[in-house]
Amino acid sequence: MSRPVVVVGCGPAGLAVTACLVERGVRPVLLDRADQVGSAWRNHYDRLHLHTTRDQSHLPGRPFPRHWPQYVPRAKVVEYLDAYAEAFGLEPRLNTAVQRVEPGEGGEWRVRLGDGADLRASHVVMATGFNRVPYEPAWPGMEGFGGRIRHSAGYKNGADLAGRTVLVVGMGNTGAEIALDVLEHGGRPVISVRGPVNIVPRDILGRPTAKTALLLGRLPARVADPIGSLLRRLTVGDLTPWGIETPHVPPLAQLREEGSTPVVDVGTVARIKEGAIRVVGAIDRFSPGAVELVGGESLRCEEVVLATGYRSAMEEIVPVSERILNRHGHPPGPWWDGGLNDLYFAGFDGYSTGGLLRSIRLEAPRIAQRIVDRLERPPGR
Repeated sequence: MSRPVVVVGCGPAGLAVTACLVERGVRPVLLDRADQVGSAWRNHYDRLHLHTTRDQSHLPGRPFPRHWPQYVPRAKVVEYLDAYAEAFGLEPRLNTAVQRVEPGEGGEWRVRLGDGADLRASHVVMATGFNRVPYEPAWPGMEGFGGRIRHSAGYKNGADLAGRTVLVVGMGNTGAEIALDVLEHGGRPVISVRGPVNIVPRDILGRPTAKTALLLGRLPARVADPIGSLLRRLTVGDLTPWGIETPHVPPLAQLREEGSTPVVDVGTVARIKEGAIRVVGAIDRFSPGAVELVGGESLRCEEVVLATGYRSAMEEIVPVSERILNRHGHPPGPWWDGGLNDLYFAGFDGYSTGGLLRSIRLEAPRIAQRIVDRLERPPGR
């Protein structure tokens, strides 16, 4: 092999693809801008647990220990990723940022590093994830608010928020859990919700919803979607009296068509119904010590957490990816045969039931085997 295979990103997807390549006799160059593997998981908020079960969520070749909790906590996921890299003898080049990946001469890829150096690669696997760049919307008056405004990427726990009113902007999974965490630490959480939200319980009658979704995903959409909507209605119910509208799109259709996971409720809904967590509408602007809401209400608060999501920002690293990204800015599959041969995307299947880690476990061997097969082709074919 005249040029190495390069894998960009040491999260679950990058580790999984690299391990699968090593098992097939190919040792790629594994790069990451952070100083440890699994940096995104290390930086998530403390109370985070997987919403998919232990047996659904492991990477290829190494299940989670059976004595671990069914829903593995963040700290254990980090421990697992460290052990995974060690078990497969992976040797990542850390503190190595990748600035650009561009087609080079003779079918190779040019990988430009943050220090100005270049790598020439035969194949490149982009495993930089959905959550590479925090999305931070701006409203008028933010600079004069006076309190702390931070993205959820910088939130660890609510230990310093007791007695404080905290506005959490956005009710995806992160926003719903941070609001609950603020409450559990003695704060007064308020959630700003600007549109309908699909919410499902983590378990239904003791059965993990993720496993139910996996079964429903095997059925035709015309059958599965009404069942999913019925389960949502029976378990979560109508939250309109508390300021949360239910979307017309069923939970499974949202996942399948938008790549957006419904909110998996771990207790937030009950606290909303109790009145312990308040829900308000969209933000219009900020003012000193307050957030002005659409509709005219002025909400006094000391802190704002922006649970407004992330961007993969793939086009900033791989300029040619603009030609193939879907309308959500995500790669449409693990590879593309439309003229960008030997460029791969791992960890971007947010559209399948069973969870992202399960998708990684299934796609990583496919990517690795395709790379090996292409490396073994006779020259010129």
